Amino acid sequence: MTGEDTGEGDRLYLPPSPSSARGEGINSMKILRYILNFFLSLNTTLWFLGLLLILFFAGAFIMPGNRAFQQLHSIPLFDWIRKQPVKDIWWLLGIIGVLAVIAVNTIFCSVDSIIRKRKVTHWLLLIAPQIIHTGFIFMLLAHLLSAFGAYQKTAEVRAGTVLKISEGTFLIVDDIDINVDYYGYITAWTVDVTYTKDNQVLQTNSIMPNKPSVFQGFNINVKNIRPDPDKAALLQMNREPGAFWALTGGILFIIGIVILIVLKRKIDK
Repeated sequence: MTGEDTGEGDRLYLPPSPSSARGEGINSMKILRYILNFFLSLNTTLWFLGLLLILFFAGAFIMPGNRAFQQLHSIPLFDWIRKQPVKDIWWLLGIIGVLAVIAVNTIFCSVDSIIRKRKVTHWLLLIAPQIIHTGFIFMLLAHLLSAFGAYQKTAEVRAGTVLKISEGTFLIVDDIDINVDYYGYITAWTVDVTYTKDNQVLQTNSIMPNKPSVFQGFNINVKNIRPDPDKAALLQMNREPGAFWALTGGILFIIGIVILIVLKRKIDK
C-alpha cells in the first residue's frame, strides 16, 4: 500500500491487545460477581420484602377507586394487565417484578446453603429451610400459572341451556331437579349436565350440594338455585391451573416449618 492510500478499504485491521482483552474479561467477571452477590445477599431479601409491603399498601388505596379491578377475577391476570393503562397498574407491575427478584434470590440462597453446609451432622436441620423455600417457590409458580391460564365465568341456566367451555367443547344442562318441603324450603337439588365435543358425548355428570362437576381442569358448581317461577340455577365455571402447585407448595411449607421446630426443640434440650 502506498503513502497516498488512505481509503477505508486500505486500512489495516489491528487486533485488540492482550491487555485490553484481559481487562474486558476482568470487567465481565466483576459484573457477574456483583450479580451473584446481589442474589445471594440476605439484604436483597429484606429490602425487596420492604418494597413489596409498600407496593401492597399502594394497591390497597388504588384498587377501591378503580372499576377496572372489578374484572380482575374473571379473566387471566396477564390478559387483564395488557388492557390497562400503566398509570393504574404500576404498583401491580412492581409487585410482579419484586416477586420475581425474591424468587431468584430464594433459589440462589437455597443452593448456596446446601453447597456450603453439605457436611453438617444434622441433615434435616439443613434441608428443612430448603423445604420451606421450595414450598414458597411452588406457591409463586401456582400464581404464575393461574395468571396465564385461569378462567372464571358465571351463567344462569335452565334445562336445555348450552354453554361453551372451550373451543369445540360444550356443556349441556339436561335437567334441574329441586326438592321443596311443605314449608317451601329447598331440601335437595341436582343439576344433570352433559359434556360434548363435535356432537359426541364425552361425559355426563350430576352437580349436587358439596359435589361440583370436574371436567378437563374445569370446576363447575352451583352458586344459587331457584324453584320458581321456573327451575333455574346460577352456574360458576372456573379453572385454576396453579391449584395443584399451590397445594403442593402449602404442604411442603408446613412440613418444613414442623421439621424445623421439632429439631430446634431437640437441640435446645
